Amino acid sequence: MKLVPFSNALVLLALALCCFKDSVHSAQAPNIIFIMLDDAGYGDFSCYGQEKFSTPNIDRMAREGMRFTQHYAGSTVCAPTRCSLMSGLHTGHTFIRGNKEVQPEGQWPLPSDLVTVPKLLKKAGYVTGMFGKWGLGAPASEGDPMNQGFDSFYGYNCQREAHTFYPKHLWNNGEKESVPEGTYSADLIAEQTLKFIHDHAKERFFAYVPWTIPHAAMHVPEDDAAPFRAKFPEFEGTIGKYKGPDVTNPVAAFAGMMTRVDRHVGQILDLLHSLEIAENTVVFFTSDNGPHLEGGHRPDFFNSNGIYRGHKRDLYEGGIRVPLIAWWPNRIAAGTTSEHISAHWDFLPTACELAGIKQIDLEIDGLSYVPTLFGKSSKQKKHPFLYWEFPARGHKQAIRMGKWKAVRLNVKANRNAPIELYNLNKDPSETHNVSQRHERIIKKMTPLFESARVPSELFKLFEDEG
Repeated sequence: MKLVPFSNALVLLALALCCFKDSVHSAQAPNIIFIMLDDAGYGDFSCYGQEKFSTPNIDRMAREGMRFTQHYAGSTVCAPTRCSLMSGLHTGHTFIRGNKEVQPEGQWPLPSDLVTVPKLLKKAGYVTGMFGKWGLGAPASEGDPMNQGFDSFYGYNCQREAHTFYPKHLWNNGEKESVPEGTYSADLIAEQTLKFIHDHAKERFFAYVPWTIPHAAMHVPEDDAAPFRAKFPEFEGTIGKYKGPDVTNPVAAFAGMMTRVDRHVGQILDLLHSLEIAENTVVFFTSDNGPHLEGGHRPDFFNSNGIYRGHKRDLYEGGIRVPLIAWWPNRIAAGTTSEHISAHWDFLPTACELAGIKQIDLEIDGLSYVPTLFGKSSKQKKHPFLYWEFPARGHKQAIRMGKWKAVRLNVKANRNAPIELYNLNKDPSETHNVSQRHERIIKKMTPLFESARVPSELFKLFEDEG
């Protein structure tokens, strides 16, 4: 990728980076389901250390598949993570690098000519569906999911609307659909996910499933909250406030939400088996960033970020290290764990390789982790480094290079702000800044804070940029 400033028109050109041969759909190519929770932390699943509630179906995925321990989100907030996932680019190159709102509903749109996962899979013969939260273009805009390669879409177009689980409307294939008062949206979205799988069981399909639990408000039906009210009575006097109805005992509600979404995951796995397509379906499970602090949620009580420092909106590990589980019966070895360093922008080339898409000059940041899935670590390409930038809260940058993690804060006013350095092998919690003891490493990583990115007119990182 040529690293030069560009205008809006050139942004579109530079982001149309993938050039593919006409693909021949492989008879062996699997169905692909990608489940992504919203603001769930690395430690919010019992297979990743959660002790205050259990997630038996997600644990089942890990027990029957592969659990990654060094996987990263595309960003530390919603929209740029989703753009990174869809485009195969990190936030130094993505079109969307922050949450940029539009009115009355939606976020800044993806350009119409951006190459995305569903566009590629659709060209390869897949039926494509999305169920959950989009956040990459208002209804009917060029970024609308129906204009970005999806054959069907059900859920929230707008991130702001997803701040409540009791919305007045959801979107169904481009049509605004009223939701009956008191109806829990997560259940509706899960039902539509299952319907899509059932309806296309005899075809090759891609289901993108960015469910909204446990984002923002701590809303859950009482049948799931009640057991945790008894377990956590000390929080019964607290109130969780966000959009929609207030919540009494948001701590109990959060545990109930996670129990409910785990049940939804189990329904997907069970349906695949009942349809006899489990052995030709790969299911991925992850989260879009670290745990949030809204709506009365107490991530420290739940140890939601595990041993890692930081939360959503941080570029420390707690804000960007996320779970990744891959489940594919009789194809991915059961009960395996991988320390392969990977990120959301690796999904596009991974999905393409699984689908049998032949690629030419795929100038993206992602690397397929298919060799890792099949236990062929010697053939797995590795990233020389991972890069993030976040143009909010003083503006931040981070780089992961092997065992080293560099973080730079408050770069909006000072693009040469001091670099913090952490040895993640010895200090995964990022408690000891060792930058002064490793000048050689700092000297090696410093140029990457400039060269790993191109400027964005929409999401300026530095005050003097553009």
